[in-house]
Amino acid sequence: MSKEQRQTLVERGEVAVMFVRTEDDQASITRAWAELEQALGSLRGRKFYGVFDPVSREYRACVERRVNDEPHALGLELATVAGGRYARERLHGDPPDVYALIAPAFERLSQRTDCDRQRPSVEFYRRRDVIDLLQPVV
Repeated sequence: MSKEQRQTLVERGEVAVMFVRTEDDQASITRAWAELEQALGSLRGRKFYGVFDPVSREYRACVERRVNDEPHALGLELATVAGGRYARERLHGDPPDVYALIAPAFERLSQRTDCDRQRPSVEFYRRRDVIDLLQPVV
């Protein structure tokens, strides 16, 4: 399948999230996800995002905030995942194998001529076995 067939343009709204901040290396990212999951307890019904800022080189493991969430009591920070136009590539596969597909897919997405390299890229964990990779575009 060609990259044009796998990539689609989407418009996304902004999302209020709680997050754990970390460096952009696999060991740190794995620890951040474990810390976020431990803080939450139950993961059922939650929407998860990974956000990478290309300017600061920072990664954030995020969960969409619910009305009754108390981020500070959980030891989590608050932020907003920006809305706007994104090129999307959807990955399918079982964890942990599907995670190895993320970096190569973002590499393909970053080759687009309309890629906005100043805005953060987003991983949206739709289900356990489906991840939408979102590269901002102008």
